[in-house]
Amino acid sequence: MSEERQAADGRHTVVVGGGLAGVTAALALADAGVRVTLLEGRPRLGGLAFSFRRGELTVDNGQHVYLRCCTAYRWFLDRVEGSALAPLQDRLDVPVVDVAKPEGRRLGRLRRDALPVPLHLGRSLATYPHLSLAERAKVGRAALALKGLDLADPALDAQDFGSWLTAHGQSARAVEALWDLVGIATLNAAAGDSSLGLAAMVFKTGLLSDPGAADIGWAHVPLGELHDGLARKALDSAGVRTEVRTRVTSVSPDENETWSVQVPGETLTADAVVLAVPQRETYDLLPAGALDAPERLLEIGTAPILNVHVVYDRKVLDAPFLAALGTPVQWVFDRTDASGLREGQYLALSQSAAHDEIDTPVAELRERYLPELERLLPGTRGAEVRDFFVTRERTATFAPAPGVGRLRPGARTQAPGLYLAGAWTATGWPATMESAVRSGVSAADAALSALGRPRPTRLFAFEEAA
Repeated sequence: MSEERQAADGRHTVVVGGGLAGVTAALALADAGVRVTLLEGRPRLGGLAFSFRRGELTVDNGQHVYLRCCTAYRWFLDRVEGSALAPLQDRLDVPVVDVAKPEGRRLGRLRRDALPVPLHLGRSLATYPHLSLAERAKVGRAALALKGLDLADPALDAQDFGSWLTAHGQSARAVEALWDLVGIATLNAAAGDSSLGLAAMVFKTGLLSDPGAADIGWAHVPLGELHDGLARKALDSAGVRTEVRTRVTSVSPDENETWSVQVPGETLTADAVVLAVPQRETYDLLPAGALDAPERLLEIGTAPILNVHVVYDRKVLDAPFLAALGTPVQWVFDRTDASGLREGQYLALSQSAAHDEIDTPVAELRERYLPELERLLPGTRGAEVRDFFVTRERTATFAPAPGVGRLRPGARTQAPGLYLAGAWTATGWPATMESAVRSGVSAADAALSALGRPRPTRLFAFEEAA
């Protein structure tokens, strides 16, 4: 869209925050013909899914994946022309290695067949070696019970998933080897600490809705190339004014039904404002009366993710990723090609719900995780470790604790022209890239409705796909 077309519209929206939620809202508004200014305090776009340089490597702060059922994030990739750089598996296939078993009997797989739900996982579950025959049968019965839950029932939010699993015959081993294997990675919390409503949403949507829903996709390039580089190019092409290193200090309504957005050295006037920042920052910027109980935003807890990065002098892992049991290691990803490493292999360990380790010194983490990798991957034995470092996101996601659903606000506020976005808002999803994009769409949709602008049809095509 040309800048001349936008200038002729006269309507102006300011989006505060350049993560996935803010970029999505800005693109959606610009595509509908609204003049948009996007303000981001960091020197880059992408929020908590970003990259940085470490010597010759380009490092992602953490490993992010998405699923085929993540139709909003897939729309985002299409919109920034990045889909080919973050492809999906042809078919779900997750190697699961249990280091507590003798070598040669450690590998199991979670994969699907080209059959309708729930038969698509039947063969995989029937042959999954990390559960007993009786445990596998009980998992099947629990899955059918989960499929029957009504996600619209607010009572689910008040219950914890772990208690529900126990009540439905799931052993501690079944929780470890299956439910938490998936749940900790997607919810950033163990079953006992997770809302049944959010857990049911993850498993119903990902594993029990469509045969291909859980096929995994991930970036084969640094995340910054997608969420900053390509995103900024798309914003520029749409005519969005994007300002980084620009922190908003206040947002306030004017007497003439417009808004003033204060940044150092400038006051912007807008017809609408989208706050696409974390919940605490949102609380600090909210004008009085915008929400009935703004203090609820401060009750939304946060959960950390620790990422351990190891560079070896040789190839030690043949698969693109694997999940692990019987070890503190959760998921291991090969980031060699994406990082630009020319010799050896670079592995990233994604450790979700890392409350006990998020502040552990690097030397101690090295002593803990290198021996665990030797137990898990025989190829590491004798390999030289050329680099070892960690990245920490102490507030990586909101905590999906029971009761969090009543705390998450929707896109609309009680202040006309002010909208909220962020993975922590009421999207129905846990704190994922999908939730962030959906929140941006919801905020843009609400703003467009108030501004009297039509919805751009291509923006909402993903809703039909869902």
